[in-house]
Amino acid sequence: MDRRNFVKSSLVTAGGAILAGHSRSANALPAPHQPFAPQSASDYTPDHIPGAIPASAIDSARFPDGFLWGMASAAYQVEGAWNIDGKGESNWDRFTHTIGKIKGSDTGDVACDQYHRFKEDIAILKRLNQKSYRFSTSWARIQPTGTGPVNQKGIDHYSRLVDAILEAGIRPFCTIYHWDLPQALEDRGGWPNRDLASYYADFCGALAKHLGDRLTVWAPFNMPWTFTYYGYGIGVFPPQKTGFDRFLRAAHTVNLAQGMGFRAIKAASSKATVGSAYGMAPAYPKTNSPADIAAAARYHAMNNLYFLTTAMYGKYPDAFIGPVPYAAMDYRPGDDKIMKVPLDWLGFHYYTRRIVSDATSTCVSGPSGHFGTETEGEGGASARDPLTQIHVEMPTEGPLTDAGLEIWPTGMYDLVTQISREFHNPIIEISENGCSFLDSPDDTGHVPDQRRIRFHQQHLAELARAIRDGARVRAYHAWSLVDNFEWADGYTQRYGLTYVNFRTQKRTIKDSGLWYGRVAASNHLRV
Repeated sequence: MDRRNFVKSSLVTAGGAILAGHSRSANALPAPHQPFAPQSASDYTPDHIPGAIPASAIDSARFPDGFLWGMASAAYQVEGAWNIDGKGESNWDRFTHTIGKIKGSDTGDVACDQYHRFKEDIAILKRLNQKSYRFSTSWARIQPTGTGPVNQKGIDHYSRLVDAILEAGIRPFCTIYHWDLPQALEDRGGWPNRDLASYYADFCGALAKHLGDRLTVWAPFNMPWTFTYYGYGIGVFPPQKTGFDRFLRAAHTVNLAQGMGFRAIKAASSKATVGSAYGMAPAYPKTNSPADIAAAARYHAMNNLYFLTTAMYGKYPDAFIGPVPYAAMDYRPGDDKIMKVPLDWLGFHYYTRRIVSDATSTCVSGPSGHFGTETEGEGGASARDPLTQIHVEMPTEGPLTDAGLEIWPTGMYDLVTQISREFHNPIIEISENGCSFLDSPDDTGHVPDQRRIRFHQQHLAELARAIRDGARVRAYHAWSLVDNFEWADGYTQRYGLTYVNFRTQKRTIKDSGLWYGRVAASNHLRV
């Protein structure tokens, strides 16, 4: 499965561009999707490319003093060391060890070997003037079966990692859970089992107890919509279960876990700030019809806000044609109070956009395959989910990355300003933004990846515009520090600003990484 299909089915967050507030006022909505038309050919870089940002905007973009430039990674994608020092088996260990699940039969058994090479990678961050490093922890490395006493060797590893990050003058940013569940907990039913919320809270508390004296920035989950939908809704990721009710139960458990984990972290560390790392993608109504505008709003609610509104307001967003399916979720009295927590800041990823239209007139009577989210565009006009009844398209009007995702930098501005309006101008961190291009070292040993430089220039110019217009964005994390294991794509996609030879583990900073280091030092994009 390529990254385009992955993002299509996982709804890398967003819809944000379409709503100016919860009122869904038609006056607050931008114009429906229109083909791109440059104002003047000479003002765009490169000329005539749909979605491109004016060269003048890149030249004039400035970031404030103290802006946190960073890079991101995830435990299973980079650590390796899958079964040493007491680490237990995770769901992704089990999944990748099953033949036929991953391109090339690849696994994360070694990945980038960051478990042993983290000092080398932190040295790269320091060389590139980074001020924030977003990493994740492996639950099975801390609690091999997901419950019980901590594995001290696992705690010691992350303690050494945090110390090394701080010694380099970099802020450690911990994503507690980035998709790798202890297999023992999957065997107990996985995320549809409500008991996992309390197990997860215990895990959060243990981490904060041991690391919270030094580590102050925490995000409970990475892209919770993705792992619940992919794992329990359509069965593409482990544990490959299917069923809309199962997905709803898993998502509700995660919403409970988010609230309980927040409290556990705060109880264990007085220094902790807790935010998020949601996947988002701006959704644009296909036409200016009320039906398409409402459909885009449902997409936004279902795919971008499903774990954010629950935290901030203690209730589910208005994502469904009918009432919220509480019974299917195993929703119980008092759950609203458990879910509601005052996040200290909001973090989200941006990769690409969506075009959304209404499908109420063509919706089938029940779900079949995928459900009312990203993949309706693959199967004709009919929506597959009677609860949301939307039709979603992945546009290809702009240029594509090597993973097949459309490059649409304006979506960054639309998403950031939308979330800023809806949630009363919170502190925002861009937790991921990046692109896959398969450039490799040339005869001189350099990796000349100009397309990646252009990608980040244009997205950052739009981010700078959002900041200039009042958005309180304090950090940007490029995905990713190093080329790594890309889930079902194995090692066939390269998102890193550092090239990794997976046979030798040699790191080579790409031209994009060297450029990004200069940006971090100057707060300018033309460097």
